[in-house]
Amino acid sequence: MVPDYHIHTPFCKHAEGELGEFLETARRKNLPEICFTDHVPNTDNYDQKHRMSIDEFKLYEEKVLSLSSSNGPSILFGVEADYYNGCERFLEEWLPRQKLDLVIGSVHYINNWGFDNPDEREVWDNVDVGGTWREYFELIGRLADTRLFDVVGHFDLPKKFGYSPGEHAIKEMVRPVLEKIARAQMAIEINTSGLRKQVREIYPSLILLGMEREYGIPICFGSDAHKPEEVGYEFAAALDLARKAGYTEAVRFSGRRKIKYCLPPP
Repeated sequence: MVPDYHIHTPFCKHAEGELGEFLETARRKNLPEICFTDHVPNTDNYDQKHRMSIDEFKLYEEKVLSLSSSNGPSILFGVEADYYNGCERFLEEWLPRQKLDLVIGSVHYINNWGFDNPDEREVWDNVDVGGTWREYFELIGRLADTRLFDVVGHFDLPKKFGYSPGEHAIKEMVRPVLEKIARAQMAIEINTSGLRKQVREIYPSLILLGMEREYGIPICFGSDAHKPEEVGYEFAAALDLARKAGYTEAVRFSGRRKIKYCLPPP
């Protein structure tokens, strides 16, 4: 199997389970490596109900680094950092001071709308779907331009509830974004959590993943686990998707540096 680089814990206030339970699931599934990636705290009151406070971050770090895995997967220390207008003021100074292996960059809000939040799903019925997708990818492009992140998380997240402007429109929107991601030398994760959502599809779609390969963008894998049993979720399907898109290699991380490895054979 391959590493799982997207795992949340109760520090994000919307996950459950002890950290050791996540590790035990990874051990049972023979994963070679896992990375805990809880949501980054901030000082500007952004989305506080879905992340730890600044004061809690040191405890999060201590809990991850104290895990012992002598007979199981390696354990990495990471974060998922949201991109939003003004986030650079905090992240540019804060991220380099942390001893992180991986920083996932994600977009969960367009203006003040949590577009992937089930509690705000009904807003989709009253918006321009194509315009919303375009705004989302513009934010992903700006995320890449900052050079603050290592991996783009759940690349086509707006499809979560099944709202889409169509394949042709999405391909047109995404090309300039992929150019920026490639220039930033970032990776994109194959995130299996979409299979647990209404869309029932991995992020990104096969079409977009094939485009990413054309741009030479490397991949890694993440379950976006919020419960211990979700670690390594449907990674066989993720590997199959990667192969169908033409990938033969993926990347691991250590100290925010990428390390290539060959995908296991079918």
